[in-house]
Amino acid sequence: MKKVSVVCHSGFGHTTNQAKAIVHGIDNIENVTGNLIGIDQEGEIAETDWLALDESDAIIFGSPTYMGMASWQFKKFADATSKRWATQTWKNKVAAGFTNSASMNGDKHSTLHYFMALAMQHSMLWVGTGLMPSYTKSAWRYDINFLGSFGGLIQSWIILGQIMGSDSLLIRVFDYQRV
Repeated sequence: MKKVSVVCHSGFGHTTNQAKAIVHGIDNIENVTGNLIGIDQEGEIAETDWLALDESDAIIFGSPTYMGMASWQFKKFADATSKRWATQTWKNKVAAGFTNSASMNGDKHSTLHYFMALAMQHSMLWVGTGLMPSYTKSAWRYDINFLGSFGGLIQSWIILGQIMGSDSLLIRVFDYQRV
């Protein structure tokens, strides 16, 4: 059984909603189990969560984008991974990431690039979305990958709030088989 952990900080619940949808999608893959690890408002996770990350085959990072970057709570978590970096505990694990913000752009790619740099420092293997953007004249804001990200899943929480009630566009958006 493969283990995929989703570790994220959520300021207002939008990132947690994304994370839950991602874990739900992971849990629908045969022989793969998803695990949601929440970073608390002080930027901490439990020791058992650190062990779960160490035992995971893949780690998906998530944070809201605030002022063009991951939340300080996520950055505190990332800084605390330095012990794992020193021993290369996460080397060759698959990594991916997701973020959201209120605006359509909001510099969400800065957050994804931060996640990519963190993964590269740990010698992890980064996986993007594998999804083409919706770029036709008839494209609209509810299309899959409307915001056109290849590096990771990005969403505007204004749209996020409108789609999370169904069995979620997110379930189809992120290609879990790639992770």
